[in-house]
Amino acid sequence: MAKVIFHIDVNSAYLSWTATEQLKNGAEIDIRTIPAIIGGDQKSRHGIVLAKSIPAKRYGIHTGEPVANAFRKCSNLKSFPPDHKMYREKSRDLIAFLAEFCPNIEQVSVDECYMDATDAIGRGESPVEVATALKDRVRDNFGFTVNIGISENKLLAKMASDFEKPDKVHTLFPGEIQEKMWPLPMRELFMAGKSSVETLRKLEILTIGDLAKTDPRLVELHLKSHGRMLWEFANGIDRSQVQSEPTENKGIGNSVTLREDLTEEGQVWPVLLELAESVGRRLRKAGQKAGMVSVEMKYYTFQRTSHQQQLQRPGNEDEILYQTAKKLFREMWTGEPIRLLGIRTSKLVEAEEPEQLSLFDLGEENEKQKRLNEAMDSIRSRFGEGAIQRGVYWKKDGRKEL
Repeated sequence: MAKVIFHIDVNSAYLSWTATEQLKNGAEIDIRTIPAIIGGDQKSRHGIVLAKSIPAKRYGIHTGEPVANAFRKCSNLKSFPPDHKMYREKSRDLIAFLAEFCPNIEQVSVDECYMDATDAIGRGESPVEVATALKDRVRDNFGFTVNIGISENKLLAKMASDFEKPDKVHTLFPGEIQEKMWPLPMRELFMAGKSSVETLRKLEILTIGDLAKTDPRLVELHLKSHGRMLWEFANGIDRSQVQSEPTENKGIGNSVTLREDLTEEGQVWPVLLELAESVGRRLRKAGQKAGMVSVEMKYYTFQRTSHQQQLQRPGNEDEILYQTAKKLFREMWTGEPIRLLGIRTSKLVEAEEPEQLSLFDLGEENEKQKRLNEAMDSIRSRFGEGAIQRGVYWKKDGRKEL
């Protein structure tokens, strides 16, 4: 199954965050709607432009140019000094919010991150629709906007997020590279610096498509290993993985925001089972077993609660995770409508680590469950997540229960 990678980028982050903070403190004017920049004192006009509003961009103001130049282009320009402490706080809040949807996040700067959303997107769900809903939730919750690029790897997702801004979702899947990416000038390719672009220009390589069609040995001759990387990027090749925190520090889990609030236990069980299978599959893939299982829940009032239990012995079997989650749910649910459910595991150990078995352990039954999980993992790995599903997910008329 192909991965689903999001690249999430805050639109004009420093200016947007300054604007939302000013509005929160009673400002009457949203500086995003007027010619404004972040980057220096209004009087001294020293420094460089760190961020600009869309109205400022219309005057030809560019990020990275001297503030003094920006004022020469627009006499009524407003300038505000950066507040990096506040930006870090805004960034932490955003990442924490995104992690509620999917914890597999690699933050690469204060205003952008990659997300491996493969396991967070339900069967039959459209990545574009999910990303659009996530983008809108960021805007509604925080007051600023993001762009989300979607693809099967980090490079293409990042390239996609740089298409038209602001507040947009774009795709750049492998089949769209020739149409959407190849016509772009070389300077638009990620990691193509000025010197590389100039070297390629002398070789009459002017667009990303030109580079993609060039013999990679020629590119390597002039740009060494960096040239090979650029050639691979031009062809949409990127083998890097989303690097979230190590599993031993963070644990492994998954959660889902429900389309409709759940009000009955019978509606909850299929959701918990699907979550348990997802978490169990990720544990087994990582070669880990969990010693602790927790269930998290968010009610329709957005109140959060969680409950956890230590396992008698570490495990990664779907059935153990599911039955433990059911028990925890029954112990914690107040009866209020539920908006979000999640299962998280912690106290991870290596799956091959020797374990002390109880005399009462049903070894044969455990072995059957292990073989079943391995078989389902193998089928899904080869044919896709939807290739095999438990009957509990489906109604008699053939419609999915969730």
